[in-house]
Amino acid sequence: MNRTDRLLAIVLELQGKGRQRAEDLAATFETSKRTIYRDIQALGEAGVPLISVPGRGYSLMKGYFLPPLSFTTEEATMLLLGSDFTAQNFDAQYRGAAQSASRKIEGVLPEKLRDEVHYLQDSIRFISSGSIEDVTETEMVRQLRRAIIERATVRFCYHTRYVRSGQSTQQTREADPYGLVHFANAWHLVAYCHLRQDIRNFRLDRMENLELLSRTFQRPADFKMHRRQHEEAQRVVVRALFDKEVARWVRESRFYFTVAIEESAQGLLVTLQVRQESEILQWLLSWGRHVQVLEPESLRSMMAEEAEGMLSNHQRAHDKSY
Repeated sequence: MNRTDRLLAIVLELQGKGRQRAEDLAATFETSKRTIYRDIQALGEAGVPLISVPGRGYSLMKGYFLPPLSFTTEEATMLLLGSDFTAQNFDAQYRGAAQSASRKIEGVLPEKLRDEVHYLQDSIRFISSGSIEDVTETEMVRQLRRAIIERATVRFCYHTRYVRSGQSTQQTREADPYGLVHFANAWHLVAYCHLRQDIRNFRLDRMENLELLSRTFQRPADFKMHRRQHEEAQRVVVRALFDKEVARWVRESRFYFTVAIEESAQGLLVTLQVRQESEILQWLLSWGRHVQVLEPESLRSMMAEEAEGMLSNHQRAHDKSY
């Protein structure tokens, strides 16, 4: 945080919380008491009416407020919840920015509204199943952010789970990074893949040995992240029929892009759109005998091949036990 931002933040902190000691402000803004003393002096010289009580700290003169922004309870709650989510799911740099933004928002809220917002904020929580911070992935996000800003081509080793017979599951890729997406508890890189000559999504937890190259690129002027996600989601249409006994649980499963759900005499007919068949294979297999893939034929064949492999493995295990 630069000095100008910190000076404003100190005023907002005093406005929102009342009297604060120098050591409290130093802890909040992760700086020294000496720096806080200099900041307080600068604010006084700039005309901010501060009251200093030896041993008790600093406060603003009664009646002094920065011109407030006008938020409804719902608007302020959503802004603070968004800051909470960012602080929980991003690296230290953005975590600090999110916490600073929260303090600024809280500082300009009238007391009654602030109390209402805090009550609602304490009543709502976003919990990510990927809550354990992966240091390697966090560093990768930082590197990729830098590559996106500098428009630098990147090289990395990528692991693919499903490949054609005889192909390696590990390949070296070079790509032009266009953006980052956090989806289904995982970071994805949206990039132009030099190998495939097309835009692809790469999961960061499947990437290794990331390096930024000296080559630069220009992102297409008409590229839009939200449009790309929508286009990719519609590449493959999958139709699957689920038994009635699991229909309720299928409705609760919202991981994939569900286009339609229809009740039929045979069960629950679900239509989904995915980027590629392999990404939905494990989810469909998890329903065991309670699902039939109606289309595409290629996915039905993949399901049958996996099921045959499972049967063969269990038969061998059974034979060995006798």
